[in-house]
Amino acid sequence: MAGHQVTTSEFNGKHITVAGLGVSGVSAARALAGLGARVTVVDGGDGPALRERAAGLGDDVTVRLGDAATLPEGTDLVVTSPGWRPDSPLFAAAAAAGVDVVGDVEIAWRIRGEGAPPWLAVTGTNGKTTTVQMLASILEAAGLRTAAVGNIGTPIIDVVLSQEPYDVLAVELSSYQLHWAPSVRAHSAAVLNLAPDHLDWHGSMAAYAADKGRVYEGNRVACVYNTADARTEQLVRDADVEEGCRAIGFTLGAPGLSEVGVVDGILVDRAFVADRQRNAQELAEVSDVHPPAPHNIANALAAAALARAFGVDPKAVRDGLRAFRPDAHRIAHVADVDGVAYVDDSKATNTHAAEASLASYESIVWIAGGLAKGATFDELVTRSAKRLRGAVLIGADRALIKEALARHAPDVPVVDLDRTDTGAMAEAVRRAAALAGEGDTVLMAPACASMDMFTNYGERGEAFAAAVRELASGRTTEE
Repeated sequence: MAGHQVTTSEFNGKHITVAGLGVSGVSAARALAGLGARVTVVDGGDGPALRERAAGLGDDVTVRLGDAATLPEGTDLVVTSPGWRPDSPLFAAAAAAGVDVVGDVEIAWRIRGEGAPPWLAVTGTNGKTTTVQMLASILEAAGLRTAAVGNIGTPIIDVVLSQEPYDVLAVELSSYQLHWAPSVRAHSAAVLNLAPDHLDWHGSMAAYAADKGRVYEGNRVACVYNTADARTEQLVRDADVEEGCRAIGFTLGAPGLSEVGVVDGILVDRAFVADRQRNAQELAEVSDVHPPAPHNIANALAAAALARAFGVDPKAVRDGLRAFRPDAHRIAHVADVDGVAYVDDSKATNTHAAEASLASYESIVWIAGGLAKGATFDELVTRSAKRLRGAVLIGADRALIKEALARHAPDVPVVDLDRTDTGAMAEAVRRAAALAGEGDTVLMAPACASMDMFTNYGERGEAFAAAVRELASGRTTEE
């Protein structure tokens, strides 16, 4: 194999149960069967789509649909998909039988073998995908063979097994993935921020933070943390790292020693330079970051710190940031209509992401709402109230936001849309336009998940963009 030799002996002949017939489950099942394991996939669902996916795995993999609670007899190891809760009955059965449960990221790490590329890992409540993509862009600008993998794009097992001779991997890791990946040891890693999220899965904020903190375990060169979020620095302090590994902070202000930050519109490095007591290295201009919103500049600094930890030169940081463009539905400017900017941040599916988005604009008509996932909105509204010119609320849990607005921003006009049909977003945009004046921004940063009304946040963002284009053209849809 080009690049490195995959390790196969650990799984050869073992009976491995894979939990879940999703993208990562299918990837794990195929890989492990190819490495000589006897594989059984279990999934609680059934139906034509799952049966077709099961058939695609071939005769080497056994698939059991409709029963996700019973541990197949003789199982030596359970490999779970990221979303499966730790209290799932299958895992309780595994624990009772003395069988370990790990995730697909753990399997990828174990099969890497000699000569495998090091991992630069990123986690955090928000900004992971953007930061990993920025990092990959910087690494590519440095002439390195890399890929953005993990919680995005191609399943990480497929990348590890590929024939591509990568120099380094930019790896996004969710708290779910880190929970099930005890052996992963990154070259360097970053925790971007911590805010309450997925607490129904983890059970508590402490457990959620601890799983995020696993990304620092065994780091060799740098643990990158957010100076504005003391909890990320504490995770560095708590981590067991290799001797010589350094704590590197990123800040939107002037950097101190062993930090990267911003001075007079310039991203600068006081961490990976000679004589950092007196010297700083210019990396890029704020204007090289797209979009140059504060939280996105923070993402760029974290990506730059990881790249510099890997030895990338400053010019590549600048070139990589200039070349990068964010995915759709992340603070995406859709159009200007009658002097009002319309911005799609449908990816802001929790309060922390929405707060970062709201902080990027001065005068906002806010479109918000959806599935709250157990979140509360008082802190978000309190911090953002002075920027709000109006709010249009949609979705199942909009009342929670309405109540927070009444408590903390009583003078802000609120439109409460009691409808969930396909025309709801078009009406939301029209009502927002009526509240907005020249120079305002109509910002869809829902602070909630989308599945009450849409398939995913992408579909929600497309609905918003279509409604804005419709507004711009002066047409209306039938309701």
